[in-house]
Amino acid sequence: MVNMPSNSAPWPQVAPKNILVRLPNWLGDAVMATPILRDLRQKFETATITAMCQSNVKPLLEQDPHIDEIVAFQRPSGWVHQAHRTTIIEPLQLGKYDLGILLTNSFSSAWWFWRGKVKNRLGYAANLRSWLLNKAVSFPIDKEKQHLVITYKMLLEPLGIPVSNTPPQLYLIEEEMQAARIILAEFGITDRHIVVGINPGAAYGSAKCWLPERFKELTLKLIEHPDVRVVFFGDSTGASLVNEICFGMPEEVINLAGKTRLRELMALIKSCSAFLTNDSGPMHIAAAFGTPLVALFGSTSDVKTGPYSYKGKVIHKHTACSPCYKRICPIDFRCMTGISVEEVYAALQGLIRPKDKLKTGKNGISMYG
Repeated sequence: MVNMPSNSAPWPQVAPKNILVRLPNWLGDAVMATPILRDLRQKFETATITAMCQSNVKPLLEQDPHIDEIVAFQRPSGWVHQAHRTTIIEPLQLGKYDLGILLTNSFSSAWWFWRGKVKNRLGYAANLRSWLLNKAVSFPIDKEKQHLVITYKMLLEPLGIPVSNTPPQLYLIEEEMQAARIILAEFGITDRHIVVGINPGAAYGSAKCWLPERFKELTLKLIEHPDVRVVFFGDSTGASLVNEICFGMPEEVINLAGKTRLRELMALIKSCSAFLTNDSGPMHIAAAFGTPLVALFGSTSDVKTGPYSYKGKVIHKHTACSPCYKRICPIDFRCMTGISVEEVYAALQGLIRPKDKLKTGKNGISMYG
């Protein structure tokens, strides 16, 4: 990390009054960017802070006390299109923002800020866009060896904001938590149950996903305990995978894939006793809420995008070809096949033991020792 010289002039020279923050497009990346909002609020207490994001990310930011407004948009098809002017550029011009912070690295996002007349534009120098920025920051030398949360935070250093200890945070209101309890109650789940949430998919591709048959074997092992209920989550695109895993399962297994809105998903994840997931947006949601979790990594880097400030365990075999960042494994998928059902089961045991009141499962099988 490069610290600013103590005698360096502040940038911008006048404290901003109207700040725009462009959030990442992926759910997990957006969660990891939330510390930026709190750090900006602590530095600029009286400024108006607006979060700009794609519509799919907007629900994550609702109820966040550190922002004043959310500007959400549907990305128009094509790069140069009249819709860019009406849906993105004109609203930016009307906002009269005197500081814009780009947590995205694309050329187009910098171009939008420039066309939108955002006065002071701050972002990483990438994709030939430096000329569109007032302050183009070089990427950290160790970018691939540090967490993405830290990389986001380092972008604020020109503003006189040092890298903080602020973790990713999401916010729910009591009515949302009560709605989650009602959803669970519809399946007979009460406070006495141990709720294990499982997210078997990942938006980026199958190379990030543990094997479906192992999720199924693990689930059957978990519900040997009479108080365990397993709830599967997933979006509409991943529903077929969850349907395959849950086919023929007993009533102790609940399939909510494709059946929840994002805010409902957040509340349900927060309600879980433990959460099992691949590297995914729901993984970062669970970490932000402090839900005990087991995260399975294969094709991606747990150093760079693992759960940040979380309760739980990462399982990553660190094979010679990992991380490869491929969507589909071109060889034998050794990074995921090397993770056994027994290993994941033991990790979950360690997380939910404190909640267990019964020491034996069905047929006298001990689950928690």
